[in-house]
Amino acid sequence: PMGTGGLGEFVPTEVRGRYLLLIEFFWTAGSMAVPAVAWLTVGSGHSWQIFVMVCAIPCLASLLLGAWLVPESPRWLLSRGRGGDALMVLRAAAASNGIDPDALFPPGTALMEVEAEGDGRSGLQELLSARWRRTTLLIWGAWLGFAFGYYGTIIAVTRVFEVDAEEGGGGNGNGDVDFDYGAIFISSSAEIVGTALVVFLVDRVGRIRSQVAAYIIGGICLSLLCFFGESEFGSRPFLLSMAFGARVCEMMGSCVTWVTTAEVLPTEIRATGHSAANAVARFGGFFSPY
Repeated sequence: PMGTGGLGEFVPTEVRGRYLLLIEFFWTAGSMAVPAVAWLTVGSGHSWQIFVMVCAIPCLASLLLGAWLVPESPRWLLSRGRGGDALMVLRAAAASNGIDPDALFPPGTALMEVEAEGDGRSGLQELLSARWRRTTLLIWGAWLGFAFGYYGTIIAVTRVFEVDAEEGGGGNGNGDVDFDYGAIFISSSAEIVGTALVVFLVDRVGRIRSQVAAYIIGGICLSLLCFFGESEFGSRPFLLSMAFGARVCEMMGSCVTWVTTAEVLPTEIRATGHSAANAVARFGGFFSPY
């Protein structure tokens, strides 16, 4: 989310929503890679520790690449009195967009930080101030709910498509349980559909309606998945369609919530607000297994 907030500072307002949504395809690529890696490791008899180690490789790669390639926030640099460094970042951004940096920032240009209404604070105390308290609490509630639903859906799909090792024709290194990796992979691919739909609909339907519709339909699909997943009447095609629908809608709703958060919060508290909302969402993710 800090990356999302930072991207929001560089992208023009008129295309911010679309670009913040397009980067979600990379999240989806990671979600689809997980069951494939699980099939290659756990599904082939290797221990779950190997699976976790392989999944950690992209995290380490993103850490190194992010520290090397991602520019620092000009606004943050200004707040630390580093106007020269902020100007260098903006000049580099202009050059990468085919604009002459010297024409946009002539020699001798100096940047000044102009504080918005308020005292210029950007910490948690500002998020909970009288001015932003209601917005902050509503955003936190949305993030808490979508994390609970999103990660709960992933866990539920895994449990519903859990099969006996003997029935699955293999093992997972523990000798007791295996998974329908095909079904889990198909449900993961639903996030491609969800992201594509939300990119198409978000500006036509609106932020709030998109979230409300996605979360309601996703909740219904998830409820049916869980109910019939424990019933003898739940056929594989029906369960797979409910899992697919739930992940489509959870992805749609969460994408819009991410974008809305970046748009609602002003620049001076955007990164802090996005990070705080993500921290609250971790509670939803933490409690969903229970």
